[in-house]
Amino acid sequence: MQNVREIAEEIVGREGGFVNDPDDPGGATNFGVTIHTMRRLGLDLDRDGDVDVRDVRRLTRAQAVDIFVTHYFERPRIADLPQPLHATVFDMYVNAGGNAIKILQRLLNAMGYRVSVDGALGPQSIGAAHEAHEQAPDHLVDAYGIARRNYYFRIADNRPASRKYARSRAGGKGGWIKRAEEFIAPRFHLSDAQFQQRVATWG
Repeated sequence: MQNVREIAEEIVGREGGFVNDPDDPGGATNFGVTIHTMRRLGLDLDRDGDVDVRDVRRLTRAQAVDIFVTHYFERPRIADLPQPLHATVFDMYVNAGGNAIKILQRLLNAMGYRVSVDGALGPQSIGAAHEAHEQAPDHLVDAYGIARRNYYFRIADNRPASRKYARSRAGGKGGWIKRAEEFIAPRFHLSDAQFQQRVATWG
């Protein structure tokens, strides 16, 4: 069983180093930590009175791991969810913030639990997640991963500039879809034909 820091190290590995993609609403990012997060946390690493791209470049891998553990796992209360959900919800929280929780809350509602879809984990959502896991221990993680994959597809459906994250230049699965499927059992992965059918309307 992985501990939270091991999961965070894997997330940092997936995120990679410094990127400043104009098509990414997150802006300048290093090890998955965005400039917006650094500004929110006041991480003026070069001590020049502001938080800008230079500070993002200065961020170390160890600092990124610490930020993720504190602000993307402990504070959102992901630790209170059933343990099998930790890695996938944590990974998604780094990638999409409170939307990671909304995906879970919508899934729980679809399973018959009445929880608010507000992007925050409270007693209601945490309790429902534990009940759902007890009822379907072999399926909840896969169901979340599939819901996560669908979330990425919907973004790309509605925002053409984001399609490059869901579909590679060669036309196969892009980083978003591969990332979601890391947390889904192989039998639920999309085949190449299924993927092509799903993205056919993108042109």
